[in-house]
Amino acid sequence: MEKIARPLVVVGLWMLFVMQGKVSPAHIDFKERNSFVPTTDDYGQTRTTYIVHMDQSPTHGASNPEAALSRYTQLLQMLKSASTLDSSSRSAILPLHVYSSACHGFSAHLTSDEAEALKQVNGVLAVYPDTIVPLLTTRTPELLGLTTSSRNLWLDGDLKEDIIIGMIDTWVWPENKSFSDEGLRLVPTRWKGICESGENFNASYCNNKMIGARYYFSGMEKQLSSVTHSKAYGKMLIRSPRDDDGHRSHTASTAPGSMVPNANMFGCANGIARGMAPKARIVAYKAINDSVADGVDIISPSPGGPILPYVKDSIAIGTFGAMSKGVFVSCSAGNNGPKLQTVTNVSPWMMTVGAGTVDRAFPANLGLGDGKIIPRQSMYQLKANGVADNAIQLITGADATLNDTSKAALCMSGSLDHSLAKGRIVVCERGINGHIQKGAEVLVAAGTSMVLYNTDAEGEDTIFDAHYLLATHVCAEAGAALLAYMSGTSNPVEKFQFLGMQLGVTPALAVASFSSRRRNSLTPDVLKPDISAPGVNILAAWSPNLSITKIRFDPRFVDFNIISGTSIPAAIKSAMMTTASRIDNMGGKMVDAATMAEATPFENGAGQVQPEKALNPGLVYDMGPQDYVDFLCAFNITPEDMKLFTAYNKYLVERPFCSHISMKMKRTLTNVGSAKSTYSSQIIAPSDVKITVTPSVLKFHTKNQKKKFTVKVKLVNTPDSSLKNTTVTSFAYLVWTNGVHVVQSPITISLHK
Repeated sequence: MEKIARPLVVVGLWMLFVMQGKVSPAHIDFKERNSFVPTTDDYGQTRTTYIVHMDQSPTHGASNPEAALSRYTQLLQMLKSASTLDSSSRSAILPLHVYSSACHGFSAHLTSDEAEALKQVNGVLAVYPDTIVPLLTTRTPELLGLTTSSRNLWLDGDLKEDIIIGMIDTWVWPENKSFSDEGLRLVPTRWKGICESGENFNASYCNNKMIGARYYFSGMEKQLSSVTHSKAYGKMLIRSPRDDDGHRSHTASTAPGSMVPNANMFGCANGIARGMAPKARIVAYKAINDSVADGVDIISPSPGGPILPYVKDSIAIGTFGAMSKGVFVSCSAGNNGPKLQTVTNVSPWMMTVGAGTVDRAFPANLGLGDGKIIPRQSMYQLKANGVADNAIQLITGADATLNDTSKAALCMSGSLDHSLAKGRIVVCERGINGHIQKGAEVLVAAGTSMVLYNTDAEGEDTIFDAHYLLATHVCAEAGAALLAYMSGTSNPVEKFQFLGMQLGVTPALAVASFSSRRRNSLTPDVLKPDISAPGVNILAAWSPNLSITKIRFDPRFVDFNIISGTSIPAAIKSAMMTTASRIDNMGGKMVDAATMAEATPFENGAGQVQPEKALNPGLVYDMGPQDYVDFLCAFNITPEDMKLFTAYNKYLVERPFCSHISMKMKRTLTNVGSAKSTYSSQIIAPSDVKITVTPSVLKFHTKNQKKKFTVKVKLVNTPDSSLKNTTVTSFAYLVWTNGVHVVQSPITISLHK
């Protein structure tokens, strides 16, 4: 029987060639996202919040939001009337929210039977439980060349003053100076949004910087038993746009934060805190739908969690709607590296960003009793530029166990024996629980400090956190050396040496070990992440509503904190990716900090973003809503499911396929540079692959002129027939250049035998 290849799907500017033996999406054991705990209403009925997606074709769609609300209310009342309960036992069912911009439908508090009944109603496309997803500076601007480049983009023009960025997260702390509107013009007249008042938050807090804020609580009120002081994830929820977590204040100021001099965290990372676009406008949300309707230019959501099929992923559906209306969407790749197949937010219409390191460090060397020095870092710089007074005895968590050695080795909660850990430096293995939680357990057990070490699985990259006690994090090699010293010494001791902050550390721009990576487990034909950007140890605004560690007994409250994490749509995406760099700050190839091996597109996509070059890319690859519709169709999305993404079921699907040894595809480039430009193609490829481009030269005569070309990939050497059930991957690059601009696209060739 003839074998054919998986459909070729080209996303943004990527050219990904996957040569396999069948046409089907990847097989995944999908994990469910955490749903809210069901609650019981006054009539004894168990209810939870559901998202209901509605058909918006001319036959079923409502003409405007008011008509939609009326229609959905009637639908729910009809559902109530059909209930088998007598009328005295029926709770009123009303829509909690109506969605009409990024997607179409509503949310409601339903029983499982009511949800099933809704699925059978004509015009209802899907009914899914509401879910909970985890939330995925002073140096970065210089590192990216924003202040030191030949053009100095921050002094060039108005710093994109009228760009509006919608931040989808845990809202903001408006008093932070990062949200000051000093020196900004009035709010753009195209802005249609509002600033909502709420608990400890007045609409007057909005200004020409933070131009809008909305909060959503009706669904949460239905879910949680105590409305006034409900707890979720162990912390208080604030019924307003005020930040109750710290995460959004941090990310909101990282992107468009205003310039704040002398920003630091207890003296660490002192400097001018400012976002990458310090004159852009901020809007604080927790939902995509309103942000699109209000007129934002960019959406920056912070969702994480397990990958779901596109048709069951409300985030994928909502961001598709945003993209189709010209809104650029940028998401984190996730923080679950260096494990493979961990990249999240894999929809091709999003820009998925991995995390890279910066060239700033806070050295805190470990001086062992035998005279050896282990160089490491720590944000605990209480005695900067000095050495701890006394050598302190070391003990591993496993040796300080209370009753479970495996848990104690990881310093998990309640695992350490107070009598054994007291007064000692406890050495904890990385994994399972959070770094801060490990330090908290050492503190509870009366340990003086902690050394956290990587195993071989985590590799050589380390992260330094704002521990409440003196603590540092060492790589796998240093961890092995430390454990060897301890096992060979009857009385192992150690001193800490603090050296303050250092800049210009090499190598920088490496892929952070925690950055999620290869491969896209939902649709391997779409290479993710798209790009990388600084995301390690970033100083930015914080909410003083909670401590820097979020530990309840930590009394340290700050305005700025240091944390790590990952940070016309197709044209923007193309410009950033084709101008990205794969060279670090030493002039060598970027590495993966987990292994120190050369980073591949599976780790950092097209490479590290270069803002100045992205502003003038020369050429951009075309990609629009119809291309993404074709992508979904190529992966067997049914016409009915397609209505979740687009109102009209009119599309032409071309499913390109090839033999198992060659593949051909077409792309389109648009000239956004000089009117008369000639670009020649260059191929960088391994010897066992032949790649040809036709035509090999593109001549443009006007600006915005489009040119098509074809790329053919052919295997030169047949793989070893003894290799079965294996996948061999190699990387190539297609480069277009006119002598001024270099437009580079990675090509990933995966051959499954």
